[in-house]
Amino acid sequence: MKIVVIGCTHAGTAAVKTILTENPQAEVVVYERNDNVSFLSCGIALYVGGVVKDPQGLFYSSPSELEQLGADVHMLHDVLAADLKNKTLKVKDLTSGREFEESYDKLVLTTGSWPIIPPLEGLDLANVQLCKNYNQAQEIFAKLDDHQKVVVIGGGYIGIELVEAFANKGKEVTLVDGLDRILNKYLDPEFTDILEADLRAKGVRLQLNEMVSRFEGKDGKVTKVITSNGEYEADMVILCVGFRPNNELVRGQVNMMPNGAIIVDNYMKTSVADVYAAGDSCAVNYNPNQGHAYIPLATNAVRMGSLVGKNIMGDKVAYRGTQATSGLHLFGWNIGSTGVTETSASMFNLDTRAVYVVDNYRPEFMPTTQEIHMKLVYEAKTGRIVGGQVMSKYDCTASANTLSLAIQNKMTIEDLAYVDFFFQPVFDRPWNYLNILAQAALEKEAQTNK
Repeated sequence: MKIVVIGCTHAGTAAVKTILTENPQAEVVVYERNDNVSFLSCGIALYVGGVVKDPQGLFYSSPSELEQLGADVHMLHDVLAADLKNKTLKVKDLTSGREFEESYDKLVLTTGSWPIIPPLEGLDLANVQLCKNYNQAQEIFAKLDDHQKVVVIGGGYIGIELVEAFANKGKEVTLVDGLDRILNKYLDPEFTDILEADLRAKGVRLQLNEMVSRFEGKDGKVTKVITSNGEYEADMVILCVGFRPNNELVRGQVNMMPNGAIIVDNYMKTSVADVYAAGDSCAVNYNPNQGHAYIPLATNAVRMGSLVGKNIMGDKVAYRGTQATSGLHLFGWNIGSTGVTETSASMFNLDTRAVYVVDNYRPEFMPTTQEIHMKLVYEAKTGRIVGGQVMSKYDCTASANTLSLAIQNKMTIEDLAYVDFFFQPVFDRPWNYLNILAQAALEKEAQTNK
């Protein structure tokens, strides 16, 4: 059986490895338009900030490793067209320019995502950068020491991590975002208010509720960012406004969300027989609303790619869905979130209530302790947990995984309030802080229903 994989970052790499590990007799052919595989773009900010010393460490696989497993790997090859009905592809060798037709028995679409690029005047100016793949990362790395005034556009995870990294390098950093809060997809205002105050205290200039209108430059290089409310000097600009699924190749041939994300079933199959998809090109099966959502995360991609490999020869392991669980370290704060926020719940047609609690993570009689900021979001009628957020100077981020499991298993606030967690004063209180959070939710419900 001939299996063709298009795209080989996280989902593609995981799919190839799993297919060949479990089916060493399979013929697996890989087409990747770049010259590398498995680049962890989340490590770009770590390198900029000096945490990671060697960017080569941001790769966890290579074409040669996939070839050793038995894959026929074609780097710098772009798939120009796909005929899913007739199971044929048109491929271009980007080195020689030669074009040829390829056939397959089964196809794996792991074409990933691409940065959203607003149609702005001045995008062609030097030092206006994207931040996604290794080639873009190399451009940023090469210019680190030569630029002092950095404007980051977009206040999501990648943007915020870059803001911290550049600030720690002593750069003059301005963050511009069209929304009124940073990290709005992951955290509610109780958390972002604290983080924004901290960013300003660290010297970061936050320009929120501002839309970028154009870039201005001199001698072909960017010098200024013009927004709806002002203008900011810049000798480097990094665009981090989000990602879109990279699916033009099969548009109109498989079922998709309105934004072009491919819809897959619990076995990673698309609406077309023998065509599988995984990663940033796909919608995830989202457990909080038991529907679909577009959430491009490396964790989702690796998990989905592995499931393609498990199921390519037949339905074996079902996708458990995702809660979009994530973590972030920002200026000493350890932050974890999972599921919907109180702010985003209505976008997923969920009727929710929420409770916010600040408490110490361990008893006050211990020599030291730290406050934990916690929030639980749950369905108003059922008490089913659909989201959670935690933040502390203490590393509480593993609790986001606990809350993720609670969402996946459809636990209620009552379940979490009385679930068995250990007590040991070095680590926590007689009631674990997640117990305390859920008990606060029960108390809120008791008061609401009086």
